Amino acid sequence: MSTTARESHANKILVAAFYAFRPLNDDQRESLLAELPTLAHEGEVVGSVLIAKEGVNGTISGPKAAVEQVLARIQETLNPANRQVEELEVKRSWANKQVFRRFKARRKKEIVTMGVESVDPRTSTGIYVDAMDWNALVDDPDTLVIDTRNSYETAIGTFDGAIDPNTESFRDFPHWADTMLREVMQEKAPKRIAMFCTGGIRCEKASSYLQDNGFGEVHHLRGGVLKYLETVPETDSRWRGECFVFDQRVALNHKLEPGEHSLCHACGLPLSPEQREHPSTIKGVQCVHCVDRFSDADRERFAMRQQQMEQQLSKRSAGADRPSME
Repeated sequence: MSTTARESHANKILVAAFYAFRPLNDDQRESLLAELPTLAHEGEVVGSVLIAKEGVNGTISGPKAAVEQVLARIQETLNPANRQVEELEVKRSWANKQVFRRFKARRKKEIVTMGVESVDPRTSTGIYVDAMDWNALVDDPDTLVIDTRNSYETAIGTFDGAIDPNTESFRDFPHWADTMLREVMQEKAPKRIAMFCTGGIRCEKASSYLQDNGFGEVHHLRGGVLKYLETVPETDSRWRGECFVFDQRVALNHKLEPGEHSLCHACGLPLSPEQREHPSTIKGVQCVHCVDRFSDADRERFAMRQQQMEQQLSKRSAGADRPSME
């Protein structure tokens, strides 16, 4: 990293999104569940870590040294015999403030939920494609490009020409593949499939599923969209829009900076500036996505919550503006 880059990040929060499909025994899982909250608290690290038999998945944020210490502890557990072998796939970005409110380490059945027990990326997965090689692959007309993310993510950004499965949950992907994708494969007869997701973890399982179910040659973007945005110059990019992330930044632009989208606090879906100005949108109460989704009682409760939030913000602002007694 250059001196200029180090200086620009000196007072910023490091955000690390990571995962590893690496078998963990009972003792290893319990050790992480017990130790990570304490380690995170000591270093003022917040975020979420999911721990399962198949591995770990998480996003954390905090001071750089403290975040790296948490990552090192996880890495040590994943491969205690050889800590020099990197097991974690990590994407790093920077923020001006914390992007989570608290730290949680949770026990899960899967680190990313597909719901198909036979899928195991450790034994079967697609061909990894590095970010710098992605453009050449997706520009080939014989490549079928598939976005494995959910519909609310694809709505705000995706790669040129990518197929949107229009799924609401990753659990829906296998059914979509067995029905709609098979029809597309018969119609277009592509030579290969190229898949992508936010950080790469969903493609590990999605490509494994396609490989195991006879979909031919399957490739997937190593490190996901986040690694692509970090690596490929914007002038050469095939990415359009913003990339949804599961933290308070909501979405990132090509510079991996917070974009224009915010969240509806009623339904939790992303809103563009235009959607925030739509007549049906009431801040904290409803938006274009959920205007017909909730009852009047729900909206009344949301309105009360929004009023309380605004009052709290007003008090904090007044306290910050109050002259010092010193």
